[in-house]
Amino acid sequence: MEKSRIPNYIAIEGPIGVGKTSLAKQISQEFGHALCLEKPDENPFLNSFYENTQKYAFATQMHFVMQRSQQINMYFSDDLIEKPIVSDFIFQKEDLFAELNLSADELNIFKEIKTKFYETFPKPDLLIYLQASPKQIFERVRKRGRTYEDSISLNYLEDVCEKYAEFFFNYSESPLLVLNVDNVDFIANKLDLARVIDCLKKEIVGKEFINLAPGFF
Repeated sequence: MEKSRIPNYIAIEGPIGVGKTSLAKQISQEFGHALCLEKPDENPFLNSFYENTQKYAFATQMHFVMQRSQQINMYFSDDLIEKPIVSDFIFQKEDLFAELNLSADELNIFKEIKTKFYETFPKPDLLIYLQASPKQIFERVRKRGRTYEDSISLNYLEDVCEKYAEFFFNYSESPLLVLNVDNVDFIANKLDLARVIDCLKKEIVGKEFINLAPGFF
């Protein structure tokens, strides 16, 4: 497979701690795609959100919306439309988390304000959805030791995983590659990364599921 046949805009999604950023960086290094990354550390409300979700959810989501608007202008303007890009998020995730964390009234206001920042967004040429069990994600989050994630509970991660599963069950806007990554490490295990690279060299039509967990490949 020639390099030119690698999807131009690759987006990676999945719950917190599943390995999105690590994989995006590896793909960028392998194929020369520009990196468009989430920057949760720049959200001043995130630490408070994990300590008091109900109080800080709206402010947290609005900050991410403003960040997304800037990223659309920075990475997806007309003069950059042909530039290969890999991102560790999709723009629809703001609605996903808003529906999970906001009250009905807050959600209505959120959607109205969001349209002031952006109404349309680029669609990936390939979307990769990383799946893992809530328990393993919880362990990964604990292991990476980010202070603002100390308050994340297993119950919250279970809710997040369920919301992602529901979203991607109905997703049809882009070719979708679903990868089960339980016990998979893109950094420490080069074989795990090679398996994903092989997947990218295939033409994905519709939705395809591959279990990368040991013993299933």
